[in-house]
Amino acid sequence: MAAETRSGLLLDWGGVMTSNLMSSFSAFCEAEGLDPGALVGIFRANREARELLFAFEEGRIEETEFELGLAGLLGVASAEGLIDRLFSGSLLEEAMVGAVRAARAGGVRTGLISNSWGTSRYPHELLAELFDGIVLSGEVGIRKPAPRIYELGARAIGVAPARCVFVDDLPFNLPPAERLGMATVHHTSAEHTIAQLERLLGISLRADEPDAAVG
Repeated sequence: MAAETRSGLLLDWGGVMTSNLMSSFSAFCEAEGLDPGALVGIFRANREARELLFAFEEGRIEETEFELGLAGLLGVASAEGLIDRLFSGSLLEEAMVGAVRAARAGGVRTGLISNSWGTSRYPHELLAELFDGIVLSGEVGIRKPAPRIYELGARAIGVAPARCVFVDDLPFNLPPAERLGMATVHHTSAEHTIAQLERLLGISLRADEPDAAVG
């Protein structure tokens, strides 16, 4: 077994277990007659928008309040179903689903750490199949990149942080996990992430390959 082999796997949901969220957000903006980067831009540049997002992700405000506030800041005519419209282009990343399923079957403890936009839209039956532990920001009142949420993720799967790997598509969410001793993977594609995880976990995560130790 390689020295760097880990026994716990923690992953983000949107943009890792699903297709690229920025593409979905850009498509929404274009459909609304906005600049493709309008949503990301307003969260970066507008303090009110950031505070609205943080409050929603931490479960401090209701979905309707978030949708009304964000629609007003973006200049979108209708707030109705805004979150569903934003995520309409987001699809399940089947290769990552298969990899997590293989990891869990191979004895790796698996967990989800997600900054949630409400909790009802997650495919809860699939989550129960894939993950030993689930930490949603809206339920625990903490959002990434707060260090505490990574500790909660490790605790949820019963693995010390130093034995975990954490995967996220947003690079600024990785350093707090690293400071806890976790190995990290910046997700840019399923192919890249799966290759990195096979090295770090020491098992094959591909459906077309035998379940054998890697590296």
